Amino acid sequence: MVRRNFSHLDIADFRLIYKTYIRPHLEFCIQAWSPHLVKDIEVMERVQKAAANQVGLPQLRKFSYPVRLKKIGITSLKDRRLRDDMIEVYKLLMGKEQIDYEQFFRLA
Repeated sequence: MVRRNFSHLDIADFRLIYKTYIRPHLEFCIQAWSPHLVKDIEVMERVQKAAANQVGLPQLRKFSYPVRLKKIGITSLKDRRLRDDMIEVYKLLMGKEQIDYEQFFRLA
């Protein structure tokens, strides 16, 4: 859809379109958002990598995928999953969720 409707994207436009249309589809269900198999994780990252290639700036094409993400200003899906997991652990430990954290782990 993005490739069809936008012929040239700069970084700001891509970031807006990515956060509005692409990332919500990648994060829709927990089975896809937090996959356990390496092949599933790689498939999810390939979608984001293909989206990052849509930025029409020629100077970004020479960079590797992680550097391109950094220059665009978005994080990898792996880093987002880790961040979201840490936020959820914080909420459990601080009592912000109505769940007993001892069901999941014990403090050392």
